[in-house]
Amino acid sequence: MISVLRLLSVVGLLAVASAGHAEQWLHYGGDAGGQKYSPLDQINTANVARLEVAWQYSTGELTRRPELQSKWAKVQVNPILLPAAAGGHLMICTPFGRVIALDPATGTERWVHEPDTRVGGYGTPEDPEGLKSPGFTNCRGVAYWTDRSEAPPAFCGQRIFVATHDLRLIALDAPSGKPCPDFGQGGTVALEATVLAAHPPAAIGEVKFSGPPLVINDVVVLGTSVRDFYRADAPNGSVRAFDARSGAARWSFDPVPRSAEDPAYGGWTEAGARDTGAGNVWGLMSADVERDLVFMPTSSPSPDFYGGTRPGDNRYADSIVALHGATGKLAWYFQTVHHDVWDYDNAAQPTLVELSKDGKPFPAVIQATKTGMLYIFNRETGEPFFPIEERPVPQGGVPGEVLSPTQPFPVRPPPLVPHEFKAEDFWGMTPWERNACVKAYGKTRYGKIFTPPSAEGTIMVPSSAGGVNWGGVAVDPESKILVTNVLRLAHFAQLLPATKAEEVRKSMQENMMGAPARILGTPWAIKQSALLSPLNQVPCTAPPYAELVAVDLQQGEILWRGTLGVWDHTLPPPMAAPYSLPLPLKWGTPTFGGPMLTAGGLVFIGATGDDRLRAFDLRNGKEIWNAILPTGAFAVPMSYEIGGRQFVVVASGGHAFVYQKAGDQITAFALPEAQP
Repeated sequence: MISVLRLLSVVGLLAVASAGHAEQWLHYGGDAGGQKYSPLDQINTANVARLEVAWQYSTGELTRRPELQSKWAKVQVNPILLPAAAGGHLMICTPFGRVIALDPATGTERWVHEPDTRVGGYGTPEDPEGLKSPGFTNCRGVAYWTDRSEAPPAFCGQRIFVATHDLRLIALDAPSGKPCPDFGQGGTVALEATVLAAHPPAAIGEVKFSGPPLVINDVVVLGTSVRDFYRADAPNGSVRAFDARSGAARWSFDPVPRSAEDPAYGGWTEAGARDTGAGNVWGLMSADVERDLVFMPTSSPSPDFYGGTRPGDNRYADSIVALHGATGKLAWYFQTVHHDVWDYDNAAQPTLVELSKDGKPFPAVIQATKTGMLYIFNRETGEPFFPIEERPVPQGGVPGEVLSPTQPFPVRPPPLVPHEFKAEDFWGMTPWERNACVKAYGKTRYGKIFTPPSAEGTIMVPSSAGGVNWGGVAVDPESKILVTNVLRLAHFAQLLPATKAEEVRKSMQENMMGAPARILGTPWAIKQSALLSPLNQVPCTAPPYAELVAVDLQQGEILWRGTLGVWDHTLPPPMAAPYSLPLPLKWGTPTFGGPMLTAGGLVFIGATGDDRLRAFDLRNGKEIWNAILPTGAFAVPMSYEIGGRQFVVVASGGHAFVYQKAGDQITAFALPEAQP
């Protein structure tokens, strides 16, 4: 149960509703600021070993969508719990946009909304068969809104918002699941025509909604997922906002400034500002509701890995951007990567926490990055909490490239992952395997972070997958401890003349990510993959490949770190390797998803390719419990209390690239009986 003092100290996390029902997890990430923290402490370090499965629910998507390959569906949803007045449902969505209300105590299905989402790939003149491909499908969550006007309507006064892959924003009555007739057209705002026509224009499937909408006051904000690695003039990556009552458009923000009046336009060329796309927000956004601020992590501009068509720093891409929620006007921004040619998107949700500096309150927002660096700012002004230095970085890109001579490095905390690759870092399980790695990659370019992609090939550290990816960080608001999972794999990127791309492709027997793909609108094709041994597809770098890391935010110091994941699960074809040896090797597996902290002193996290949900002691990082799930939980756990019993819930569905063991389950854990 929640102690009275702790309840009062965690401002904004709890609002007690009728019938003893606490509004404990109303947003993706727990609260609007994305702390991923539960103030519940019934489950704690003393009793977590007694956790057992309380219920398990299958969405049925594996059987409902037999025409789709399971690898295309990403089960990454973070459920939310509605207040009793809104039905008290546990709300989830499936990768195909179905919205499902569950009984939070039993997992029993209460209602389902089927949006009949069209799932299609990339139908373009260059790829006329594209619409026959399902494309990646995802729904990381739904959003809740309550009408706080003087006379809110009885029906649709409390709403669920979901954004679909075919570019619709849908509003549902939270208690019943029925569409809200006064929102858009019969409950739906259809945005496909608007989004696809924006400059640069898009083809069907190139732009999708996958993240949960962000609700701030009476505004619903949507980011987009834009196709990577394909063309220089990729689709527009604008963030759009809508009225929560009517669905009317309120504002939009393009991360590529198109007007000379924009304060970030000065670093762009006319052609670059006109033709560049992306810079979109495909990760999670956060909100400071009282200050009416939206915090957006923007991605790299198009194209990835080559920036000759977009010289300059390319601001607002690869930035944390703060906008006023009511108007969309810029408050401040900071760019974490200048002129990105490494696919170092900002994917992690900005996370809000109250710190202190020089004896005064410091309302902070934290941006975790794929580079493994943590940037901490005053969320009102953008002032850094710790100094940030512009430091020289490697130069010498391919012909036509103009790199930034410096990049921004925070003085503290230190990077959470390695920032350099040296010759002695080549590794293999045997001397023969190490030699194979050296033979395959020894003549490529490598060195410190921000070594650019090259014609001879470049070993990138960290990988383009991170560092810290979309799963983000979790923060204890009392101890000011941050915890995150980090990926420690190296990446290989090579720019080949576009005229040779097909020739090289035909000569290769490589996985999907390794084959070269032409970057339309440039003279180059990109060949990229994890840095894997040609003998057995095991990484050419030494373990650990993933870690869980804790940081003291006030001091900017790493408190502890430990390996995350075990290589003891054999995967089905075609992903029999890597990390699928039936041996208890504590090497860490590729990690996607994120952690949750609780007032019980625990860190809960799945996010590994070994089917486990784990609990760690927040004080020292010691693993003290784990349970086997139906498949890998590449998602973020959440927690709530119902009827005097605390539950920990996580979704599991495998991962399209690194763990193709399909699933569609939501699993809830609890202690055997209610605890005092």
